[in-house]
Amino acid sequence: MMKFGQWLDNWSMTSLKIKTPFLDMEWKPQEEDKAAAWDLYIELLTRITTQKLDDNHGDEKTALTSVFSLFSITRDVMKSNGRHCIEFTKIAIIVLNQIVRPFTAKWHGLSVNGAFNDQEKCEEFRVELAELQGVLKIYTKMLADMAGVEDLTELESDEI
Repeated sequence: MMKFGQWLDNWSMTSLKIKTPFLDMEWKPQEEDKAAAWDLYIELLTRITTQKLDDNHGDEKTALTSVFSLFSITRDVMKSNGRHCIEFTKIAIIVLNQIVRPFTAKWHGLSVNGAFNDQEKCEEFRVELAELQGVLKIYTKMLADMAGVEDLTELESDEI
């Protein structure tokens, strides 16, 4: 049987800070985990969290708001799928707290202080958003795996 740590290794997510007892626990998603993973997978797949923000279009503040909304969306997914979606919850909390929160905390503060009125700050935001999107694409693929569905993160072509 696969351990939680092995599952993370499969996705190259070993940089996440997780206590050893959790890493050594058996990885066995239940139906509630699969349902929760599907719910969040669809949210991530259809948001700026995994979709490129075109250099000539889009709005940094709106993108930040969309990324921030992952907190309430994830909470709602956990609540609606109940207390038996523990495998989903383990990874969701870690991703929110260690990957999404540092990004949103930094950019919320900068945004409040007018950063998105500065072209250089907007460019910096877009670079950091692209980095975040790379990690969240891996997370999205992990969720597809947990949900037992085909991964569609690479469905679209970048070519015109």
